[in-house]
Amino acid sequence: MTSHLRPAFVIFGALTILCGVLYPLAVSGVAATVFPSQAAGSLVEVDGKTVGSSLIGQSFSSPKYFWGRPSGTGPMPNNGAGSSGTNLGPTNAALIDAVKGRIEALKAADPGNTQPIPVDLVTASASGLDPEISPAAARYQAARVAAARQFNTNQVLALIEQHTRPQYFGFFGEPRVNVLALNLALDQTGR
Repeated sequence: MTSHLRPAFVIFGALTILCGVLYPLAVSGVAATVFPSQAAGSLVEVDGKTVGSSLIGQSFSSPKYFWGRPSGTGPMPNNGAGSSGTNLGPTNAALIDAVKGRIEALKAADPGNTQPIPVDLVTASASGLDPEISPAAARYQAARVAAARQFNTNQVLALIEQHTRPQYFGFFGEPRVNVLALNLALDQTGR
């Protein structure tokens, strides 16, 4: 029996060191060398202070900021450790009530806005952490943000256009706007 156990333990130990220590260290080292920003969490700094990540959504509630997609994480919003969707189907009463509440909040924040509300402003993404919104969702909020910051709406629309990223490789996905980057650009305008 010991003739079988000894090789099994040696193989177990060797594979544990190889797969559990050496391989993760090698992958982390290559990532930190080739993609240093992404490996560090794509953190965004302003004046030496970390203000967020370009990969994880944040909750903005002030009228002078663009609002991102609702978060589907719990128990707190935009919790990177709790990434998951809500798993609520389109006929689920809880989802319907949440969407109605979000629509009411958007209308209360900008009562004069009669545009159709883009779906990404009232529904969470599959990860619950989406940092981006559609250009339509950003344009929907432009008048509210412009009024709160005492800007001309065309200035805000131009800023949205500057921060709109095209489809990946020209055909994959949809155009998108990173909410944190757009809000930081607004803050840099000084108002």
